[in-house]
Amino acid sequence: MQSRRTFVKLAGTMGIGGMMPFNNLLHQQSTGQSMKIKSKWADGSRLAVSISMQFEAGGQPENAESPFPKNLERGFKDLPAITWYEYGYKEGIPRMLDNWDKYGIKVTSHMVGTAVLKNPQLAKEIVERGHEAAAHGMNWSSQYNLPYDEEKKFIKDGADAIKKVTGASPVGYNANWLRRGENTLKILQELDFRYHIDDLSRDEPFIIQVNGSDFVVVPYTLRNNDILLIEGKNFSVDQFFNQVKQEFDQLYVESEFKRRQLSISFHDRIGGTPQMVKITGDLIKYMQQHSGVSFKRKDEIAELTLHDKSSIRE
Repeated sequence: MQSRRTFVKLAGTMGIGGMMPFNNLLHQQSTGQSMKIKSKWADGSRLAVSISMQFEAGGQPENAESPFPKNLERGFKDLPAITWYEYGYKEGIPRMLDNWDKYGIKVTSHMVGTAVLKNPQLAKEIVERGHEAAAHGMNWSSQYNLPYDEEKKFIKDGADAIKKVTGASPVGYNANWLRRGENTLKILQELDFRYHIDDLSRDEPFIIQVNGSDFVVVPYTLRNNDILLIEGKNFSVDQFFNQVKQEFDQLYVESEFKRRQLSISFHDRIGGTPQMVKITGDLIKYMQQHSGVSFKRKDEIAELTLHDKSSIRE
């Protein structure tokens, strides 16, 4: 494998008589004119696309954050905000499920325990249609500040709710707003989880040691996340499409030489709107036109990573 130092040295040499364009340098590497970088996924994929479908609505606390102004007088319920969340399980997830079927892909659904208990039939349907049920805490409470035993109960209660309703035992975890605590990974390993996603440091999965055993990080992004872009920055669907498309295009180029993963996240009450489902379909069609692109559940990515000897270990 070519090191970064070797690459920089090679690039610097090219610059003596004028810097060779980066794409030309990559072409030389791919055609054997210089050392080629080994970088394929173990199953032969060129680029893995990992989609998250957050199942949170129905489990939110009273007067949870919403698009409405935060000027509600104390002691009153935010009634329109409640309906905004209800949209997530009444319309959003059912519409997204039909869309995933339309394009023949499977996704990972990060499920809040209380949301699952409130809408058990929908949670069961997600699993029955072939999607992964991953844990997302028992409720929307923070966990990074909990004592060890309390955090362990919080994680286990959420996972148990998913198991009870769907029959699936979660092996992946996502903390509320990615804010895990110092004990979280130790607890996850003890509870037989195999991976977590609360990490933004890479564009490919990697292995870390937790309690002396291998544990996978399947990295997340905020760049391709509807709650940040559509809800937080008021992106139009066209802007969202372009943002994710540009990310895909660059990662697809890089994937010729190294293992790459594209992560996209949709939330029930945001990603499940008609306009977002339409633009998501357009994105999927665009990606599926490229050879070697595979859509993978995160548990599948974790398993491939664990059994691939070329996986990055940190």
